[in-house]
Amino acid sequence: MRKTHRYICSLILFCVMLVSCMPVLNKELLSAALKDVTPSQIVANPDIYKGRLVVFGGLIVNTKSTAKGSLIEAVYVPVDSSGYLKGIRAVHERFLALYPREAGFLDPVIYRQGREITLIGEFREVRQGIIGEMDYEYPVIDIRNIFLWDERTYDYMRSYPPGYYYPYWYDPWYDPWPWYDPWRPYYFTPPRWSPDRHYR
Repeated sequence: MRKTHRYICSLILFCVMLVSCMPVLNKELLSAALKDVTPSQIVANPDIYKGRLVVFGGLIVNTKSTAKGSLIEAVYVPVDSSGYLKGIRAVHERFLALYPREAGFLDPVIYRQGREITLIGEFREVRQGIIGEMDYEYPVIDIRNIFLWDERTYDYMRSYPPGYYYPYWYDPWYDPWPWYDPWRPYYFTPPRWSPDRHYR
């Protein structure tokens, strides 16, 4: 009975690991695209990357509907070999990504500020823009495949059942009177990179 239980647990764990390693984008495009290039590298050498496929992760700044299609401005986020986001770098870089009108429509309500994406696109040009009062050069990517990640959920405050008081159960952050201390720290859950069905 124990062997059967262990076998089932091992099988479930293997399936979870297998699913977590699956690419989130088109496999053929993903294998042909550059995954370790950054927006600043493209801007520095646009002729080298002209027409090449690249994989970018991004944190959406805004999405606009234009005559040519849906234009996304995003903060660059590195990705791994399967297209999963690694996390925002210390040096922030931005890019523009155009989803062609003939391919469909990316609703700005869904592809809104703060949402995370992974995309494969063809580098087209470097475009001059402005961030606040600062001039900025954006690499422009024509989107071939895009994936919208699930929104993250956060537990801003952790609550405890009654009876868990020191010294019987010790937590240095526990405060039985949370309303008394306005500077009590927030608690966050780890990020969940679980994909949803918003991909194109």
